[in-house]
Amino acid sequence: MSGFGITVAFWILAALTLASAGGVMASRNLIHAVLFLIVAFLGVSGFFILLSADFLAMAQIIIYVGAISVLILFAIVLTPRAERDNSETSMVLPALLLGTTLAAVLLFVLYDANWNVTNVEPGLSAEVLGSALLSVWVLPFELASVLLTAALVGALMIVRRQEDEEGDSAS
Repeated sequence: MSGFGITVAFWILAALTLASAGGVMASRNLIHAVLFLIVAFLGVSGFFILLSADFLAMAQIIIYVGAISVLILFAIVLTPRAERDNSETSMVLPALLLGTTLAAVLLFVLYDANWNVTNVEPGLSAEVLGSALLSVWVLPFELASVLLTAALVGALMIVRRQEDEEGDSAS
């Protein structure tokens, strides 16, 4: 990882990811917090692209940006409005203390670490992993997708109100 363009891309991604992570923490609207979280996930996938880990970048986008964010949005939408309030709590001071301590530890580790670079090729390529997922492991992944779809439909049926069901049968 060298060159002016890659360095500029790294710093832009770092600023975007940190700003969106701060937006997740500072946002009082849960929908806005999830949108900031999606931008943070996209920033992390950009770091994987800079590291030439294309498979991890695509997995980050598919799993986190696609699945996890949609799951969080479903949870927010299906929660009653009164229980969704994102108000101030008594945990602000302990959270700030813990965050500051964690940042100090991370900065110490970043400063003290020995950052040697190796030229060893990875033992597993994206091609081998892709062919394994589409041959040996295709049935377990398909079964998992059917199971997750059934769980989503079941969750929607559980949270559906009785008035909604009566309105559907009357029309």
